[in-house]
Amino acid sequence: MIHGTARARAYAGGMSTHAKRERLLLADLLESAGPEAPTLCDDWKTRDLAAHLVVRERRGDAAAGIVLRPLASRLERVQAEFTEKPYDELLRLLRSGPPRMSPFALKQVDEAANTIEFYVHGEDVRRAQPEWTARELDPVFSDALWRRLETVARMCGRRSPAGLVLRRPDGQTAVARRGTPVVTVTGEPGELVLFAYGRQAVARVELEGDEDAVAKVKQADLGLGGSTA
Repeated sequence: MIHGTARARAYAGGMSTHAKRERLLLADLLESAGPEAPTLCDDWKTRDLAAHLVVRERRGDAAAGIVLRPLASRLERVQAEFTEKPYDELLRLLRSGPPRMSPFALKQVDEAANTIEFYVHGEDVRRAQPEWTARELDPVFSDALWRRLETVARMCGRRSPAGLVLRRPDGQTAVARRGTPVVTVTGEPGELVLFAYGRQAVARVELEGDEDAVAKVKQADLGLGGSTA
């Protein structure tokens, strides 16, 4: 069972953004798991995930291949190179953050792009381990995740085979895809994020709707695409 270390929690208390806290918690999860632990990202091990995170922030010339197919082969080559680096070095680079000239070094970009990225990948590590336990999220962070999910819900749900509505227990909703029949997924924001980002199998949510549609949504290729958040 994996938990963030006390050091990351202590650092997080003084951080000004959710993304910075999630960065440290994710780095600690990766450190605790070791380089060869499984993740929820297809066949990636923790070493592969750490390399992806570092390349994404430090090699923008290659990271564009995450969304641009013509550059995918370059991304694969660069990521393979980083995967060969010592695991401790990858974690050091992740913890230290992006270089000053990277767009991710801007607080607003970091918060918008990395809050969900790091949260989801942290759960990719945590929930791939045997006998994992769900992380308890504070209300402020839950609200932050919900606000971000509202902005990307339709992108995440564009490949849903049915209409898809994400609903918090308090009744707030976000439409991920319009259409019929409609499947409504109810859960806390953190769990809805995982569901919408393609981690349906481990998300603790309740689904309502046509039985066949529910079954198809559970197996759908949700999320922004690929193995990453």
